[in-house]
Amino acid sequence: MEYRTPGRSGCAVSTLALGTMTFGAETGEAGAHEQLDVFVEAGGTLVDLADVYSAGAAEEITGRWLAARPADVRDRVVLATKGRMPMGEEPNAVGNSRRHLRRALDDSLRRLGVDHVDLYQLHAWDPLTPLEETLRFLDDAVRAGKIGYPGLSNFLGWQVQKAVDLAEREHLAVPVTLQPSYSLLVRQVEFEIVPACLHNGLGLLPWGPLGGGWLSGKYTRDQRPTGATRLGEDPARGMEAYDRVGGRERTWDVLEAVQDVAEARGASMAQVALAWLAGRPAVTSVILGARTTEQLRGNLAAAGIVLDDDETARLDAVSDPGAADYPYGEIGVEQRTRTLP
Repeated sequence: MEYRTPGRSGCAVSTLALGTMTFGAETGEAGAHEQLDVFVEAGGTLVDLADVYSAGAAEEITGRWLAARPADVRDRVVLATKGRMPMGEEPNAVGNSRRHLRRALDDSLRRLGVDHVDLYQLHAWDPLTPLEETLRFLDDAVRAGKIGYPGLSNFLGWQVQKAVDLAEREHLAVPVTLQPSYSLLVRQVEFEIVPACLHNGLGLLPWGPLGGGWLSGKYTRDQRPTGATRLGEDPARGMEAYDRVGGRERTWDVLEAVQDVAEARGASMAQVALAWLAGRPAVTSVILGARTTEQLRGNLAAAGIVLDDDETARLDAVSDPGAADYPYGEIGVEQRTRTLP
């Protein structure tokens, strides 16, 4: 396992992170604890949570795991969680207001059984709350020792820039990370979100690195998804999603290219897809989500794979999102690649 520092921070984290969205839902407590043990044994450190995952159960399950482990194991774990999504029916049980985030953070700390988390992320933009109110809450939480660093999730490029500019202008704690959906099938973040993060020194923590299961190698062009898998339970929804982000034929072309690289390397398709993403600019740690420990073990093996230039170029080309039109087409490329004669 390799380690990197998230954005403009000095806290080292593993290049593969453990996502916990399945905890308390597809994965029971025993299975979740087993995943956490396997992850830490493999050298993993960053565990990503959110209060909304299984309505708080994911944090409670992780908290009980932490409490039952020796101090040296607990000390290796870098805890990240998120707040913003609805945690009740009343109007102030959602959003990025000081009122909601104060309660959300305290509740997360209680469920985890800790007095602070290393990274606290805004789960999404809130158009109803003044950004200064949100950033001042995060700064206060940093000063109070409840969080180590603030982070963002699912923000657009202009929202990232606005948050950084305001934090710097007001001398508040500046966000160090952004958590976006990013994979070989979802590269639209490269148009503005990734450049905003590179410009401002934010580390990327991609979620959905296997495209909801498409890049795992379970599905082929001539066989529809079936069975107890995320897409097998609702293949129409999965196909519609990837039709919208580049077209069905592009999806199959990407899968076939990943399969070719994987077979030549003697690796799994998932491992190749994860290795490609870990090598992208600004990426700090790729978030793995698994239903089973077996899936997690297979994905963790991606830590030992570094794609060569030819493999990367082939995957880059076949997965290109194809922004041929203004403002991301020719004129956009020209702006991003200008060099001196």
